[in-house]
Amino acid sequence: MAISANRLELLQIADAVAREKVIDRQIVLAAMEDAIQKAARSRYGSETEVRAEINPKSGEIRLSRLLLVTDEVENDAIHISVTDARKRNPAAQPGDYIAETLPPFDFGRIAAQSAKQVIVQKVREAERDRQYEEFKDRIGEIINGLVKRAEYGNVVVDLGRTEGIIRRDELIPREAFRPGDRVRAYVYDVRRETRGPQIFLSRTHPQFMAKLFAQEVPEIYDGVVEIKAVARDPGSRAKIAVVSRDSSIDPVGACVGMRGSRVQAVVGELQGEKIDIIPWSPDNATFIVNALQPAEVVKVVLDEESERIEVVVPDDQLSLAIGRRGQNVRLASQLTGWDIDIMTEAEESERRQKEFAERTALFMEALDVDEVVGQLLASEGFSSVEELAVVDLPELASIEGFDDDTAQEIQTRAQEYLDQLEAEQDAKRAELGVSDDLRQIDGVTTAMLVAFGENDIRSLEDLAGAVPDDLCGWAERKDGEVIRHKGALDGFEVSRVEAEAMIMDARVLAGWIEAPEPEAEGVEDEDAEGQAEDEAEASADGQNGEASA
Repeated sequence: MAISANRLELLQIADAVAREKVIDRQIVLAAMEDAIQKAARSRYGSETEVRAEINPKSGEIRLSRLLLVTDEVENDAIHISVTDARKRNPAAQPGDYIAETLPPFDFGRIAAQSAKQVIVQKVREAERDRQYEEFKDRIGEIINGLVKRAEYGNVVVDLGRTEGIIRRDELIPREAFRPGDRVRAYVYDVRRETRGPQIFLSRTHPQFMAKLFAQEVPEIYDGVVEIKAVARDPGSRAKIAVVSRDSSIDPVGACVGMRGSRVQAVVGELQGEKIDIIPWSPDNATFIVNALQPAEVVKVVLDEESERIEVVVPDDQLSLAIGRRGQNVRLASQLTGWDIDIMTEAEESERRQKEFAERTALFMEALDVDEVVGQLLASEGFSSVEELAVVDLPELASIEGFDDDTAQEIQTRAQEYLDQLEAEQDAKRAELGVSDDLRQIDGVTTAMLVAFGENDIRSLEDLAGAVPDDLCGWAERKDGEVIRHKGALDGFEVSRVEAEAMIMDARVLAGWIEAPEPEAEGVEDEDAEGQAEDEAEASADGQNGEASA
């Protein structure tokens, strides 16, 4: 059969659209089929179930109408009786569909316009899907483009077949782009939206700098040198931590390059942003000391539970360690993930003397001893009366100037002081109206009950309705600073896991939830017993089988 010119044109148009929009030819043909179906419904009735098929080789269009096989025909346009259906298909059953061929028809102006809209819409949707699928896997890459326009501080970038946007807060301060400028940026998010995929680019993202180093430093691209962490103050200063997998390669030297050529290439792209390249270390203290470069560090004290560290620097190094407007310590904190407190040697010495004097005064008052004994106990590292009450007597007696009787007397006085303190706290608990039922919870002391009462937690229901933040406190970062909010049990060294366990115990005791049954061990034991019995039975069966054989 000869193929008419209009059919060839149909296939040529489909091929041209598919090439121009970089979409599958079959998608264009499917859009045309949908358009023809819509036009056919306007001709044969909107309730008619019309199907259009375009032969991908010949371009021939076939129209058919689907009729539902029913026992009772209510509408001839959509229904067909079982008897008539079986004349066409002897196996037809109610609920099946019978296809009836429809004659070709000429498109009117309105039908053609409607068909055009359907095709344009379908092709546009396919193009958007193609763009989204293309860029969603490129998140985390650096992309090149031309500035198309700048509006309200945002820069729209032409990426070829689509556009990306660099929002004002993702641009390096004081940099300006004009239409036609070439720009490099980091793809940090791709979202599917109604007006098409939105590709968000950034020049301030920490990983933008990391990817720039990967382009400039072959050792990073090859994986020999690894970037462990990045912290940036865009346009001003940045810190990057690197480590080498090969002991013969210096990671810092590899990133700096010959006469600083590699790092200068990155600095030039980032508008002169100063970059500190720091050797990474698995030891937190060493890593934090490195991160505070160029300041020298004399001493560090780590609190691993709260991820906080105190850093002691020489008096003349304080301003260098903190940096202009706190920039150096802020970047070091972002790089390491630790909260860093910086103090001078003089401040640290003053604080230690103050703590020593406070502990001495505490022991003098609590144990009714003179200053010399209080200083001896404080210098030995005891920080509380509780420690004296539970320490082994030989350890206490080994202190210079002490004997067994002195050690026994100090421990007795410590216990009496704690008993008296317990009684006072219990009286205060009762005065605050804190229920005695809270004592049933594991880990709760009388001092904690007083703290509960001071924070309006007076019953099991009050504690059951709390969250770990209410007990342990929480921290939030605001304007680059960490703001600490206190909890009811601040100062009691209660972890979040322990706080959560207390709350769950309160909910069980208050009848809010059922206590979890500790059946895991029992189940394992039963399974083990059952397995042993099965093995014993199998062994016995085997022996019987051998005997009978």
